Amino acid sequence: MELWHYLLLAGLGVIAGTLNVLAGGGSLLTLPAMVFLGLDGAVANGTNRVAIFAQNVTAVGSFRALGFSDMKLSFSLALAALPGGICGALLGTMVRGELFNRILGAVLIGVLILMTVQRMLQAGKGGSERDGTEESGKVPPSRQQLILGHLAMVGVGFYGGFIQAGVGFLLMAALHRVLGLDLVRVNMHKVFIVGMFTFAALIIFAARGQVLWLPGLALAVGNSLGGWIGSRLSVLKGENWIRNALYVALLFMAIKLLWPG
Repeated sequence: MELWHYLLLAGLGVIAGTLNVLAGGGSLLTLPAMVFLGLDGAVANGTNRVAIFAQNVTAVGSFRALGFSDMKLSFSLALAALPGGICGALLGTMVRGELFNRILGAVLIGVLILMTVQRMLQAGKGGSERDGTEESGKVPPSRQQLILGHLAMVGVGFYGGFIQAGVGFLLMAALHRVLGLDLVRVNMHKVFIVGMFTFAALIIFAARGQVLWLPGLALAVGNSLGGWIGSRLSVLKGENWIRNALYVALLFMAIKLLWPG
């Protein structure tokens, strides 16, 4: 890789890290970018974990500095997601080349459809994205909600370990809809959960020789800065304008991956 490739990855990492903390989907930008730069799909998948882990460590610290932390619940949810994350990572190391590209392209299309449907439903209700600070998210989840939420983490962890891209949207659905948490606390828990199963996945990909450390570290520098930015914007309610800016880019990347050449 040339110098400008590393600079590009660092720049994309800032955007991806910010987006990952605010809502999710940052890997939908960085994974295709690494594939387009010539990395094998499985190697890009493993290399991306270096940046994701660094980003979430930074974001966890930033949320704590801002007064948002519930380590007991974060840790129990992360433990529930960990077995799925390990199994997903093992599967991810086996998917290579064109098959990975097509799976990633299909994920891009699926996420874009879900985002569009969600936006249409919100528009139909006459509402907008809320920061959740006035919602019932300050009320502790019920026992039933906690059980369902922890069960959901197993599936979310598996998907996150497998391909990572878009896992933030699944986590937001589980934490916000199932546990009833407000969006700020959703993001607070999300960065801890993703950080834990990403660390396990990174070990697995590295053991299989599917991590390129220099590109991963370049991406990690950007993602870490983005994680710091995203944690602050999350508290200030800033996810809409960032997510909207990626619609066209993600659609283009999905088309390129599904119909190469």
